[in-house]
Amino acid sequence: MSGISDVLKEDLEYTYNKLSAEEVKKLENSSILITGCAGFLGYYFVNFFYYHKDKLNLKNVICLDNFMLGYPKWLNEIAEDERFIVKKFDIIKDKIEDISEAKEADYVIHMASIASPVFYRKYPIETLDANIWGLRRLFDFYIDKELKGFLFYSSSELYGDPTPDAIPTDEEYRGFVSATGPRACYDESKRFGETMCMLFAQKYNMPIGVARPFNNYGPGMKLNDKRVPADFAKNIVDGNDIVILSNGTPTRTFCYIADSIAGYLKILLYGKYDYFNIGIEKPEITIAQLAELYMNAGKELFDYKGQVIYKVSEEKEYLTNNPQRRCPKIDKARRLLGYEPEIYAEQGVYRFLKFIKESTEEQLIW
Repeated sequence: MSGISDVLKEDLEYTYNKLSAEEVKKLENSSILITGCAGFLGYYFVNFFYYHKDKLNLKNVICLDNFMLGYPKWLNEIAEDERFIVKKFDIIKDKIEDISEAKEADYVIHMASIASPVFYRKYPIETLDANIWGLRRLFDFYIDKELKGFLFYSSSELYGDPTPDAIPTDEEYRGFVSATGPRACYDESKRFGETMCMLFAQKYNMPIGVARPFNNYGPGMKLNDKRVPADFAKNIVDGNDIVILSNGTPTRTFCYIADSIAGYLKILLYGKYDYFNIGIEKPEITIAQLAELYMNAGKELFDYKGQVIYKVSEEKEYLTNNPQRRCPKIDKARRLLGYEPEIYAEQGVYRFLKFIKESTEEQLIW
C-alpha cells in the first residue's frame, strides 16, 4: 500500500492480533460484502482487509457505496486489485442481485447509513431508508444463501439519553428516545433495524450479529465529518482555536477505531444472533476534557498554539436530544467474544493526530 501511514500500519496489525486463531481461520479464503465502504468505518474495514489480504487469502471484498457524501481517492489504489470490487451502489433502490459476486459472499457488513448528526439531519429520509429498506433488501437476498455471518450496525444512540441509574449502560436497557425529535431518523431506524435482525434470525436462523458502537474515532474519520473528534482535529490542523458548541459538560467514553473494529469483527465471526455494546468503559470524560487532550497532543505534534473557546452552533437543533452521558457496559462482549479494548483516550487522540500528520489531504477530506 503506497502512502500508508505508520500509525495505520500499527493499528491494522493491532486489530489483527486482537483476533483469536479460530476467528482468523474463519476469515481465511472468504468473500466479504461491505455496504458503506466510503465512510469512516468503511475506511478502516477496507484497509484492514486490503492490508491482510494475502495473509487471509481472501477470495474477494465487494465494496459498495452510493458516494453521496463524496468519493474517496484512497479507494482508487485498492480498486486496482482484482480481488477488491468497488462499485457505486445505492442500497435503498439498486438491486443487490445485479452485483454478480454478491451471491457468493460468506460475510456481509451492512453499515450504509449516515452516522454524523449534522449530515443525518440534512438527509433524514435517506438515513432512515438505508437502515430499514436497505437492510430488508439484503435480508431478502441472503435469506436462502449460506452466509457465515451478517453484521448490522446499530448504534448506542438507540439508548437515547439514559437515566442516571442506567450509566454505565448495558444491552438490556430499553432506551429513552424521542420518536419525533431531530435525531429520530437515525435512532428509530436503528431500533427498527434491530427488530428486523431479531425476527429474521428467529424465523430463518440467519447468523446475524448486531453492533452498538460507542463513540468511535481515529484513522478514517474525515476532517469534515462534523462530529466532535473530527471537529477538534480539524481545529488543530488548521491552527484555529478548539471550538466547543456546548457548555463542555456532557460526558463520553471514546473508543479508538483499532479496538472497536476488533470488536465488530468478533461479532461478525460469532456466527449466531446476538447484540453487543462495542466501546470502552473508561475514562468517561467531558467534552472539555477531550478538548484538553487534543490541545496537548496538538502542541507536541503540530506546535499548536490555540486555546479552547465556547460558541453556539449555527444549527438550531445541534444540541436537541443530545445525550448528557454515554458510557457502555461491555461485560457481555468481553465474556462471549473475548473483546478487550486497551487504547484509552489520551493515547488514541495522540495516535489520531499523528495519523493525520502522516497522511495526505485526499486521505483526510472527500
